[in-house]
Amino acid sequence: MSQRQLKTGYFFLEGLNSFASVYYQFYLYFFMQMAFGFGNKANLVLAATNGMIYMFGSFFAGRFAQRFGYFKSLKLGLAVMILGLCAGIRAGSSGGQIAVMAVIVLGMCFTWPPLEALISENEPPAGVQTMVGIYNVVWAGTGALAYFSGGAMLEKLSMKSLFYVPITVQLIQLGLTIWLERHARAGDQHPGQEPASQDARRSAVGMSTFPLNPRPIAKARTFLAMAWLANPFAYIASNTLIAVMPGVARRLGLSTMVAGFCCSIWCFARLGAFCGLWHWSGWHYRFRWLVAAYLALIATFGTLVIAPGLAALVVAQIVFGCALGLIYYSSLFYSMDLTQAKGEHGGIHEAAIGLGNFAGPAVGAAALHFLPQYANGSAWAVSGLLLLGLGGLVGVWWKGKSE
Repeated sequence: MSQRQLKTGYFFLEGLNSFASVYYQFYLYFFMQMAFGFGNKANLVLAATNGMIYMFGSFFAGRFAQRFGYFKSLKLGLAVMILGLCAGIRAGSSGGQIAVMAVIVLGMCFTWPPLEALISENEPPAGVQTMVGIYNVVWAGTGALAYFSGGAMLEKLSMKSLFYVPITVQLIQLGLTIWLERHARAGDQHPGQEPASQDARRSAVGMSTFPLNPRPIAKARTFLAMAWLANPFAYIASNTLIAVMPGVARRLGLSTMVAGFCCSIWCFARLGAFCGLWHWSGWHYRFRWLVAAYLALIATFGTLVIAPGLAALVVAQIVFGCALGLIYYSSLFYSMDLTQAKGEHGGIHEAAIGLGNFAGPAVGAAALHFLPQYANGSAWAVSGLLLLGLGGLVGVWWKGKSE
């Protein structure tokens, strides 16, 4: 099996992983609201817990994947997630479900860094642009589909589908991972063909062969640092939004199914941004694009959390999704474009996401706890945190410019 055929298989793995992960994680908050009466504050605490586990777990998992191999990391992560989901079917208390979530999120940490590394290994710089572009479109597209259809599935298939659907998907993933690993290790050694090169064999089993980046190294490092700073703040905004979306839907009188349809628009906007950024490289190493996306993120976040009506919710989501798309794309592209240790840097990229997933909901929950008299206190508190990130972003750029 050729490298391109293998990478097609990796993209299938990625799409399945995104669908299962988004379906469980995004609708867990609706599940906890309906099953245990969780409000905005409780769901924000839950989201912060999720983010803290993902932050520390991803940092370790990236190193694990780099040291022991990408396939071993994938198989371990999928097995842990499947076991956690099976336990979730039986858990009858909120504490039990929180413990289940912790296990599932920990398993998830071992899946994304190796997937990111597998798709970009053994690629020249132009190839990284293509591979990362396809990667972003695949996970964003399948994730958007999961968010869009998840509400309807939960209503029609019962709340237990929160566990049964991801279990089914991940069993398929596990089988596909084992099959792809067997072909990757076999390389191109078929009768009548030349043996696979050492570089191809190293790439197939998860060892780096990436050529040196021709871009100025100081500039590349500055943009990598900015992207690693901006991405957690983007996830501060998005994960806070996801956690309070059940409350927003209730305030606007939306059912779970309609909420899935109307509140997933930002996911499709992010998908559209990924498609555009994939085919256009003019944003590469351009500060103005990154800072413009960050400003748009701040402007639209508050509107979404306190949306006065459906029209404002829809319009703000379009801008919000496009801003998220450029910030996330920057973090992953610069991570893969600069380094040879793709598994480890993929882990840092995911750990930065976990940091954002923790910090935003934690600040929002603290605001609701200590300032309960302000109904929109969480939105203002998180917006203030985003402004601090803007200052840091400009500071990193200015430092890099002066060096």
